[in-house]
Amino acid sequence: MNLAELRGEAWERLDPVHRDFFAGGAGEERTVRANETAFDSYRILPRVLRGGGERDLRTPLLGGTLSMPVLVSPTAFHRLAHPEGEVGCARAVAAAGTVLVLSMAATTPIEAVAAAPGGDGRPLRFWFQLYPQPDLGFTESLVRRAEAAGARALVVTVDSPVFGRRERDLRNGFLDLPPGLCCENMRDPETGRVRDIVLDPDLGWAQVDWLRATTRLPVVLKGILHPADARLAVAHGVDAVWVSNHGGRQLDGAAAAVDALPAVVAAVEGRIPVLLDGGVRRGSDVLTALALGAVAVGLGRPVIWGLAARGGVGVGQVLDLLRADLARVMTLAGAVRPADLGPDLLCRAVPG
Repeated sequence: MNLAELRGEAWERLDPVHRDFFAGGAGEERTVRANETAFDSYRILPRVLRGGGERDLRTPLLGGTLSMPVLVSPTAFHRLAHPEGEVGCARAVAAAGTVLVLSMAATTPIEAVAAAPGGDGRPLRFWFQLYPQPDLGFTESLVRRAEAAGARALVVTVDSPVFGRRERDLRNGFLDLPPGLCCENMRDPETGRVRDIVLDPDLGWAQVDWLRATTRLPVVLKGILHPADARLAVAHGVDAVWVSNHGGRQLDGAAAAVDALPAVVAAVEGRIPVLLDGGVRRGSDVLTALALGAVAVGLGRPVIWGLAARGGVGVGQVLDLLRADLARVMTLAGAVRPADLGPDLLCRAVPG
C-alpha cells in the first residue's frame, strides 16, 4: 500500500543488527528524524481547473532523461539486505527507467552491477559514488573502472571527513561485514586485496579540482547543505550539487535536507542542477522538493526496505509506488510536468 508498510515487512526479515545498521544514524538520531518531519512544515497550495491530460514525469538530467524525477541514492552493503544485492536493485532501477547511484561500498563489483539489464531488457543507467581516497593512484583506478563499466557520472561524497558516531552499530559490535561479504569495489587491481575505505580529514577543493581534471564524466558533489559551499561548487566547475546530510548518519543535529534546499537553490542561481535526498517517503515529499527547486530526489532507505522485503521485485514496487503517488499529487496540485512546480504551490504549515 505504501513505503511504510514495506518497511515493516523488511524489518521482520532483517537480522536485528543489520536492521539497526540500515535504520540508524549518528548520535541521538535527531537529524534522521528531522529529515522526515521537516516535510510536515510545508503545505501544498493546489491550482484547479488546469486540465492538461496525462502527467509527464520525464526529467532531463546530466545529459540523459529520467522516467521520473526520482533516482536511487548510494547505499552500502545491499547483500546484507537480500542475496540479490546490488544486482537485484540494478535490474529494478533499469526497468523503471531511472538512475542507480552505485555505492563505492557495494557488496557486488561495479562490473557485475553494470551488466545487469532490467526486466524489459533496458540497460542500466548508473552513476558511481566515490569517497576520494588519500591514495590518489587507487582513486584514479576506481574512476577508470567506473568509466569502463559505463558510469554516466561520478558522485563525490563530501560530508564525511570522518565517520559519524553511529551508536547502534557500536552497541551491536557491528564493525565489519560478515564472512563472505566485502566492499568489492575496494579490491586492489594489482594484489586482489580488499582495502579499507579511508576517510580523509584533509579532503578539500584541491581534490575536487584534481578529479575534475582526471575524468570527463560529470562530477556531482553530494553532502552540500551550506549555500556558500554551493557557490564554491559552481566556481570549481562541478556539474551538480546534491543537498544531503547523509541520511543523518554523519553529523547529528545537522539541518534537515529539505530545510537547507531553498538557500542552496538560490546560491547556484540555476547554473547547475540541484538534487536532494533525506526523508522522501511520499509523492507529496517529491512535489515539495521539486517546488523548492530540486531537479530530482534520491531514495535511500526505502530502496533498502524494498530490497530486504522482496529482493529486486521489492525495489521495483518502491519505485512504482512513488511514481504513482507523485503523478496523483501532481494532478491534484494542478501540475502536468515537473517543470510546472514552483514555490507558489507551497505555504508553511501553521504551528500547532
